[in-house]
Amino acid sequence: MHVAEYYDAEYAHRKMLEQDVPFFLGQLPKRRQEILELAVGTGRAAIPLAQAGHRVVGVDYARDMLAIARRKRDAVGLSDRQLELVLRDALRLKLKSRFDWVCLFFNTFLVFTTLAEQDRLLRVVRSHLRPNGRFWLDIFLPDLSLIPNPRVEERDAHTFFMPRFGRTVAMKTSLRRVAAQVSRVTFHYTWFDEFGRQHREKTEFDMTYIFPRELEVLLERNGLQIEQIWGNYDGSPLTASSPRIIARCCRK
Repeated sequence: MHVAEYYDAEYAHRKMLEQDVPFFLGQLPKRRQEILELAVGTGRAAIPLAQAGHRVVGVDYARDMLAIARRKRDAVGLSDRQLELVLRDALRLKLKSRFDWVCLFFNTFLVFTTLAEQDRLLRVVRSHLRPNGRFWLDIFLPDLSLIPNPRVEERDAHTFFMPRFGRTVAMKTSLRRVAAQVSRVTFHYTWFDEFGRQHREKTEFDMTYIFPRELEVLLERNGLQIEQIWGNYDGSPLTASSPRIIARCCRK
């Protein structure tokens, strides 16, 4: 399976991934910040944050993702001091440092599908924040048109090219409801080798969805409070038709 290697290429068509990090950087003070990114993945967000002059610690449980992040970090000349990458489970994280910001980008909070996991993660967030620190959370606003459907097939079909393997991969997504407010997300990959033989791969994970009021309650009961909320990366307010829920939170 090459899912980790696919990650950057398969999401390259998403315009929001050109907008989320610049929008976040625009919220930071000019002085250097200490930033903890949970679920850092391949370093898509952490690398430009470190390049902007901030010190970043990125945590992920996936060795293959972190290996790519290290490769990318080294390629742009960032040191371990500028961007430290740590193999750890975010739900059990106990670093010896506190940070100005803790960040969760690109819907990552939604893969913690139970209330117990969400509470535990938010307690980890709070415990790693300095007294005046901020928590940055970015998730999608639930699409009401999808909620009644127990199964959705062939969503977001597209292709991407992988120079590392010399292949063009066709990708599509299916969603299947497995519990209240939880769907099994399956990424289906199809590609052909040099002999014309077809290959299929897939990866699966569960994802929940959260409405704004639910998010507010979750945060408040874990000692965090929304101080500003947006509906998109243009700084527009959150409305019922917004694509995103972007929240800047502080300790209560």
